[in-house]
Amino acid sequence: MLTFAEELLLLSHDEKSGTFNRLPDLLLNTALAGAVLMDLALMNRIDNDLKTLVIHDRAPTGEKLLDDALAALSPETAPTTVQALDVLRKNGSTIERAALARLVERGILREEGGRILWVFETRRYPLIDGKELLEVKRRIAALLLSDEIPESRDVVIIALAQACGLLTRVFSEAEVARAKPRIEQIAKLDLIGQEVRSSMQELNNAIVSMLPM
Repeated sequence: MLTFAEELLLLSHDEKSGTFNRLPDLLLNTALAGAVLMDLALMNRIDNDLKTLVIHDRAPTGEKLLDDALAALSPETAPTTVQALDVLRKNGSTIERAALARLVERGILREEGGRILWVFETRRYPLIDGKELLEVKRRIAALLLSDEIPESRDVVIIALAQACGLLTRVFSEAEVARAKPRIEQIAKLDLIGQEVRSSMQELNNAIVSMLPM
């Protein structure tokens, strides 16, 4: 099963270019930190409410990027979800590289090296067959077009995609607008997703405020 960080990267993948539709680094790192926390919560390693975050179990998860994140959390550094996001987003680039490496290891992406203008090294990650990306998109579409009670993993990926603005990269703006009440209904079911969205909105407002008028 893919981690949420891997699914998030897949949703931001541009199939034509083999690259990713990038968010500003601060926003991307926050989203990846939230994805890791969501995985840990579903694995019962952590628990949270509106005020506190508790570490229940430090047993290995079998995924290095999740185990490293769990090791970085403590009651002293991350007593709340907001503070846990702050701790983990500092390692956002590490989480991104680890998630990319796992997608390559799983045979979902293929890494290709190259150079821009024969000088600057670059990397492309073409999809090998695209079935995993299609599966994620189908899961989201099926939920947004129905009244079914969503499963926990589906709540998480919709909350993440909404927080990152990725839904309009997967579906048309008109489709997202029509499904907005359903998106809001599902996203509200995940407390970590709400914190990710709030943090990203604050960061985005701060970025906009620094732009020249």
